[in-house]
Amino acid sequence: MQQDKIQHHSINYLEIPVKDIVKTKAFFGDVFNWQFEDYGPEYSCFIDVGISGGFFVSDKSFATTQGCPLIVIYSAQLEQTEAQVLKAGGRISQPIFSFPGGRRFHFFDPNENEYAVWSE
Repeated sequence: MQQDKIQHHSINYLEIPVKDIVKTKAFFGDVFNWQFEDYGPEYSCFIDVGISGGFFVSDKSFATTQGCPLIVIYSAQLEQTEAQVLKAGGRISQPIFSFPGGRRFHFFDPNENEYAVWSE
């Protein structure tokens, strides 16, 4: 992203702890078709996913029950994405439910990190 297009004080980058980089890249690649650029064996950036960021090796995981922020991913095909999460080894923690503005579900990835997926 060009420097002049970055909005002042905007959230610009996320760094996400993962226990296994290889499994993480396979999971997010299979489910969401994410692409990655590796920077050594313990760090990998995800590319063109709406925000810049990367995964780093850590023994930590995150969930809303621990008071952690929730990373929410958009899907135009919510049921299909939910099925792909399960097929790739994710675990649904909250099945699809309605909320003001749409529907969503929550899941844990193979690292036991919690995410949500929403749709209109």
